[in-house]
Amino acid sequence: MGAIDFEAATARDFRRDVHARWFAHWLEDEGRLDFPEARMFQTGSNRWESFARWPPATAERSLYLHPGGRLTFEPPAAGQPDAFASYVSDPANPVPSQRRPVRYPEGWAEWQAEDQRVVHGRPDVLSWVSDGLTEDLAIAGAPIAHLFASTSRTDADWVVKLIDVYPEDYPADPRMGGNQLMVAGEVFRARFRKSFERPEAVPAGEAIEYRFSLRDRSHRFRKGHRIMVQVQSSWFPLIDRNPQLYVPNIFLARPGDFRKATQRVFVSARHPTHIVLPVRPGTEP
Repeated sequence: MGAIDFEAATARDFRRDVHARWFAHWLEDEGRLDFPEARMFQTGSNRWESFARWPPATAERSLYLHPGGRLTFEPPAAGQPDAFASYVSDPANPVPSQRRPVRYPEGWAEWQAEDQRVVHGRPDVLSWVSDGLTEDLAIAGAPIAHLFASTSRTDADWVVKLIDVYPEDYPADPRMGGNQLMVAGEVFRARFRKSFERPEAVPAGEAIEYRFSLRDRSHRFRKGHRIMVQVQSSWFPLIDRNPQLYVPNIFLARPGDFRKATQRVFVSARHPTHIVLPVRPGTEP
């Protein structure tokens, strides 16, 4: 998919090992349905795995965002100032979800495999990156984002992306050197922080914790790779633009409702933004 080589014909394997067996059992009375609860393709290692239950047993490990763009498994030190990183989000210049020009349907099916260097370095995209991993780290289940953030307006979108950064020197496939592969990504619209049924305006300037799932994944970060977290406030055209000024119905927003906003992401002991990873036993860093 795109530049990503899964080293296997995954669709063919699924049709042969799952689809064909299921239809043969029900339509032709052949074979047994002894499927596991979950059969997952682990990206990174590029292999199929079977699980008696999903998600499997994992250990929660928290990846903390630090000042200066550092990402570690150690929490920010206590007693330090309430540090943050900031950017200006402009609805008139949203962060693209894939390489421009975005066309439909050309390339649309591959947007999740897009190299995130396409937006890395934009002033409205914040990035934190770990040191190179000394051992493999595998996750199975849903990473959970704990984002402490504030906005200068009364509504905001918060996009969090978990990224596998390939080594710059990657002899196995030189095209992938430095590639930033998005393992998981999700958006949370701040107006729904308390309820999806009763949206509310966001108190301007107030640091609020947003907790949301990045959805189930099975991935292995390989030794020598780095882990990156990116935070942004738009993802267009995948997600509709947020005016950032609270209006009852965004679909009825007028041109004058779309405003620039200063966003802050806090990275301190008081407000420790972090991602909780479901780490497979035996692969803890």
